[in-house]
Amino acid sequence: MKAAVLKQIGDEELDVRADAATTPPGPDEVRVRIRAAGICHSDVSAMNGGLPALAPGVMGHEGAGEVVDVGDHVTDLAPGDRVVLSFVPPCGRCAYCLGGQPNLCEVHTVAAFTSPRFEVDGEPAFGFGGCGAFAEEVVVPAVGANRIDPDVPFEIGALVGCGVLTGVGAVLNTAELKPGSTVVVVGCGGVGISVIQGARLAGAAQIVAVDPVTDKHEAAKRFGATHTTTPDGLAEVSQEVTGGRGFDCAFEVVGLAGTIRSAYDAVRRGGDVVIVGAGGPEQKVEFTAQELFINEKRILPSFYGSSDPRRDTARMLDLWRAGRLDLEGMISRRLPLDDINDGLAVLRKSAGSVVRQIVTFD
Repeated sequence: MKAAVLKQIGDEELDVRADAATTPPGPDEVRVRIRAAGICHSDVSAMNGGLPALAPGVMGHEGAGEVVDVGDHVTDLAPGDRVVLSFVPPCGRCAYCLGGQPNLCEVHTVAAFTSPRFEVDGEPAFGFGGCGAFAEEVVVPAVGANRIDPDVPFEIGALVGCGVLTGVGAVLNTAELKPGSTVVVVGCGGVGISVIQGARLAGAAQIVAVDPVTDKHEAAKRFGATHTTTPDGLAEVSQEVTGGRGFDCAFEVVGLAGTIRSAYDAVRRGGDVVIVGAGGPEQKVEFTAQELFINEKRILPSFYGSSDPRRDTARMLDLWRAGRLDLEGMISRRLPLDDINDGLAVLRKSAGSVVRQIVTFD
């Protein structure tokens, strides 16, 4: 089968090859034929070493497809079922799962770094995020394949698998944003657009989108932003929107020390700073003990939107069906797997007109 393989960390291009294969599904695993996969900035970060990944490995973690085979112990999925992949499958038994934080479950995440589920040129290879969605087929834990209704397009399901759960979840689950809040969103890529949609869903009164790429501002407004600005203009917009008091809540969706600090500075005393961006270990943010104490701003990291994919996948699709989440509008471009490197290059350029690119396998 065909797959896009990262030969070594630091490579800027993937090797699209036809000699890849999956391992047979184990007792609690399923094999899924991928029909659509989103290109996420986390894929780029993993390729350059900013996020943990193993090489050789098949990249891609935002995918949807149909089950083609199930392990002996799998009873709730069957061949032909449509599913959305989750890169953090909850085991349902650990302290995190039982404590209501299944997005922090480590059981299958650790297994993804110890159990290769691909073979490339006869050698074992890993799937990024335990998935490897830039392949025609994947083998994943059954709990990492969430069933969706047969009429949900695969590309819509793929978006929900990562970007939408991460962005909308950060608003509804992590921040628990209150209606009427003033919000600033720093970073207007695919996840940032999902945050903007989440803020609109939650009833935010004002949503300010911040991005240095002005071509992204139009898209931000289309999905719910009331104001847009570059970082240099944020203070002026804050004065206009909040009277200089600061925003009730800031969402940082970049993962850089500078943008995290600017998000903190943009929030009022007692407000919330939600860190959504996946930053590397070299990004160190400095705060004084005094400002943390005096300002009482809450810093809330949001991993995978604090989501339970078993619950929130269906939740996002219900909002989509109701016309309250625009998922079709987020798809800026469709491309075949053979063109994956072009899609990654577009993402690195931060092209303003591109919200999300989808790899299709039809």
